[in-house]
Amino acid sequence: MANQSNGPLLVTGASGHLGRRVVELLLSGPRGPSEARKIIALTRTPDKLAEFAARGVEVRMGDFDRPDALQAAFRGAERILIISTDSLDRPGRRLEQHLGAVKAAKAAGASHLVYTSLTHPGPDSPITLAPDHWATEQAIREAFHSYTVLRNNLYTDHLLMGLSRALSAGKLANAFAKGAVGYVTREDCAQAAAGALASRFDGNAVLDITGPAVVSQAELAALCSELSGKPLQYLAIDAQTATKNALAAGFPAPIAELLISFEVAGNLGQLAVASSAVLELSGRAPSSVRDFLTTNRAALG
Repeated sequence: MANQSNGPLLVTGASGHLGRRVVELLLSGPRGPSEARKIIALTRTPDKLAEFAARGVEVRMGDFDRPDALQAAFRGAERILIISTDSLDRPGRRLEQHLGAVKAAKAAGASHLVYTSLTHPGPDSPITLAPDHWATEQAIREAFHSYTVLRNNLYTDHLLMGLSRALSAGKLANAFAKGAVGYVTREDCAQAAAGALASRFDGNAVLDITGPAVVSQAELAALCSELSGKPLQYLAIDAQTATKNALAAGFPAPIAELLISFEVAGNLGQLAVASSAVLELSGRAPSSVRDFLTTNRAALG
């Protein structure tokens, strides 16, 4: 990662999948005398990050449900990565957490904020998470002159389980219809986040974090057939039917609603975004859906 800052870098949610990988990437970057920098990992469970502490990372306790303590947890960090939380147990909790974190980061004196958002989170998005992201983005714009918003598209990683089931049935059915998606791997999201956090960039940017190309469901089905040797047909269904199918598969109602809201957004063309941001931030090209599924072919069944 070129152009690293020399100031302390702080990663929230550092014991989660994405946050942990970002810290690993920061640790593996250039560490010469002119580029040495302090890395701070924030987590509710510091004991889970003992291996990072042993490598020189300052592990701090931080809980987004305790905004009064976050300013102290953020103190000294020059650049902060706020990874959006997955607190969906009650309406409004997630946004409260995000707004508290943004306020605390500003009060702690951070010069630049990086935030993981969502593709096309504006008021016209049907995705149930979109209002939280949109309001958080607005709060960041009001609080910071220097920020980077990373609008992550759908994770390619999440395709595996659904595609395995679809191949068993010979049918991939959802409400995406002809809508395409700029699927991006979690690894590429981590690479982009680490690059944005460690950069010297001090302006403001809103970037779409995506794979190299958009992929339709029909193309996805054809690719799975090719890789698995099993026939797979794509069937477009309406959102109501898709929701019933998700409920029948055992998903709780709020999760079923969330999953299908992504499909509706895809159907509207809101996820058909492909950019060069991963390459620009990390110096490495993002993985394509074909590359990812080829690597994980065994998981398709």
